[in-house]
Amino acid sequence: MSAFKDHFSSASDRYAAYRPDYPATLFAWLAGLCAERELAWDCATGSGQAALGLAPHFRQVVATDASAEQIRHAEPHPAIDYRVAPAEASGLDDYSVNLATVAQAAHWFDLPRFYAEAARVLKPGGAIALWGYGRMVLPGEMDVLLQRFYTETVGPYWPPERALIDDGYRSLDFPFAEIQPRAFAIEVEWTLPRLIAYLSTWSAVKRYQTARARDPLPALMAKLAPGWGDPETARKLQWPLFLRVGQR
Repeated sequence: MSAFKDHFSSASDRYAAYRPDYPATLFAWLAGLCAERELAWDCATGSGQAALGLAPHFRQVVATDASAEQIRHAEPHPAIDYRVAPAEASGLDDYSVNLATVAQAAHWFDLPRFYAEAARVLKPGGAIALWGYGRMVLPGEMDVLLQRFYTETVGPYWPPERALIDDGYRSLDFPFAEIQPRAFAIEVEWTLPRLIAYLSTWSAVKRYQTARARDPLPALMAKLAPGWGDPETARKLQWPLFLRVGQR
């Protein structure tokens, strides 16, 4: 088993509460790639955002994560079987899965071993989808402030794997018959405190807090406040998704 790099268990409750949900259209499109909809495997499910999106489309979703703490905070659903398991050893039967998904997590994997596991469990013709999202764009001058926070304030505290997110997974090996995906985006309407709560889930923020023994977010909130206006005003924010999609 590869060493599990756990950047999220220490804030599993915040991760579950503050990470954005993926668009329903994404899951409908992915389900449409499958000739059968018996079983989906959501690998590295975290607190279950993607598993919950898959649940309306499949008879059963097995959602695995190497972190027992993340699984403990996942939202229950009658169609979802949450299990603690690493990406490279799911425990699923050979040729049992119609769709395998990895949301915002493939950059942490031992990819050759995960791909071997996906090929083992996917049915012939089964689909696999890896996706993620980077930094959202804020309106006007606020985006300059957020970009500076991302690259300069907490930039040194991002794990090296973050470069794969910034690259949109374009440089990842992907040994499946590739399918060109549709364009999808996460869209939310958040207040300024809600945005700051989301930023508190960034692994780089947590590592900054540990290394510096202080929180960089209040200063960022103060800088954003003049451009935001009333902090309780909800603003529309968007993250374009990037996807690698294929079939076995």
